[in-house]
Amino acid sequence: MGVFPDFGAVGGANQLREVVGALMMIALITSVLMLIVCAVTWALAAGNGHYQTAARARLGVWMACGTALFAGAGVALVNFLLGVGADL
Repeated sequence: MGVFPDFGAVGGANQLREVVGALMMIALITSVLMLIVCAVTWALAAGNGHYQTAARARLGVWMACGTALFAGAGVALVNFLLGVGADL
């Protein structure tokens, strides 16, 4: 059982599928890259005694994790909005 939006309820579903898929892919790739950059920065800054930079990088790690979570939850949001749109 896969979780994927029901695009049959919307006109122009193929274009919507491509746009949503591309945006989710861009968001996930960007958040993973930022997670890697911030984690490396956090480790280097903490190891060299730059505690303010380490704190900022730690915040970046948490923000990247949150962004990945919201991008993953985008499928559920799109399903909900398509369901609401089909009922109108």
